Amino acid sequence: MHGNSWLQKNAGKNYTLVNRTDPDLMRDQFPYEVPPRITFDGVQVPVNPAPQPVITDTTFRDGQQARTPYKVEQIVDLFTFLHRLSGPNGLIRQSEFFLYSEKDREAVRRCRELGYRYPEITAWIRASRKDFQLVKDMEIPETGILTSCSDYHIYLKLGLDRQKAMMQYLDVVSAALEHGIRPRCHMEDVTRADIYGFVVPFAQALVSLMDESGIPIKIRLCDTMGYGVTYPGATLPRSVPRLIYALINEAGVPGELLEWHGHNDFHKGLINASTAWLYGCAAINGTLLGFGERTGNTPIEALVIEYISLTGDNSIDTTVITEIAEYFEKELGYQIPPMTPYVGKQFNVTSAGIHADGIIKNEEIYNIFDTAKLLNRPLGVNVTDKAGAAGVAFWLNRVLNLRGEARIDKKHPGVAVMAQWVQDQYKDGRTTSLSEEEMMMAAMRFLPEYFAKKKGNVAASD
Repeated sequence: MHGNSWLQKNAGKNYTLVNRTDPDLMRDQFPYEVPPRITFDGVQVPVNPAPQPVITDTTFRDGQQARTPYKVEQIVDLFTFLHRLSGPNGLIRQSEFFLYSEKDREAVRRCRELGYRYPEITAWIRASRKDFQLVKDMEIPETGILTSCSDYHIYLKLGLDRQKAMMQYLDVVSAALEHGIRPRCHMEDVTRADIYGFVVPFAQALVSLMDESGIPIKIRLCDTMGYGVTYPGATLPRSVPRLIYALINEAGVPGELLEWHGHNDFHKGLINASTAWLYGCAAINGTLLGFGERTGNTPIEALVIEYISLTGDNSIDTTVITEIAEYFEKELGYQIPPMTPYVGKQFNVTSAGIHADGIIKNEEIYNIFDTAKLLNRPLGVNVTDKAGAAGVAFWLNRVLNLRGEARIDKKHPGVAVMAQWVQDQYKDGRTTSLSEEEMMMAAMRFLPEYFAKKKGNVAASD
């Protein structure tokens, strides 16, 4: 069906829950024995960017499910980084915490003592009235509630049917409202759910409860398995644009009460999140460095850069991203994969000599943006047998912090000798790049005059 006629036909339509005795596992899209299929029906919905896009954090909830749990002091440190990265307008609006252990509750108390407005501390609980006592005791104003919505979860995991699941979820949401707590319904596995047979009717019921209580109810759309796609004309439930459209335009949920929580199983974590923003979902949920179950969540540092690209808001101190990366490596002992954008050691490092030659002329040729200014990460170069004199010269100028006319030219006699020394290191089949220590010893040997004058600067730049 043509997209425009489909939109006209479904405008203002009421949807009721479609109960089933057996689950619909959507085998046309999810055959399981082979990769899932991306299907198309040609329906497209209009772009409708969120007026005020924000980020929410789940580093201390989903992020802790994929690594050794953080200590209380480490949570306080990371929460402080999140606050600094939020900027003056609170880009990182909220951060969610577990409340089940004494350590969890102590972390909440310690982070509260910091007195930050942003991120606001929220909770996460199971869909159980008993769990609400924890939220009430800690006086947390908002809590996430697990409300699984695909038949995979409703029938195969919970042993319920759609009707019973919805009634159970609405009962727990009502309990939150009775306590004056803002509920946030986590629609788990939404990209395998029956959108018009369960998700939209459930969302409409939540809107009714919100209207009756006067308390906002958020909906977090959880792409639990990373099945979401951005392609024009893709079918539900995998189409991110159509999911957002359905919740806003057909279920009547205000875009400012929608969140997207995506996983990266199919390498689509960031693009799905950005697309959710572009179609009206106000908040994107992520974690520092993308920690999360299996392949992880959307990385907050990537969302910050994407936000700046989409909005032009340059009020964020993005150098905090590099501080966070250093903290994970030095304090938490985590070795960041070197090719990771923004935070990996190879992120803005070139190895090819012809690239280094271009960088010497103008670093914009091979650098994605001013990484020295925005991330406090000057452009780097790996010195190998492919680097040539240009690569050696670039390395020297970076280490010696030489700029403008003071820069060492690749034609300098000492550079030529050092470049030949580099070549000699590979005569016996070496394949790894030269270490900083090896390069420093060679530089002091072949260009001793620079290191005698710049000794203090060299120490400062290492």
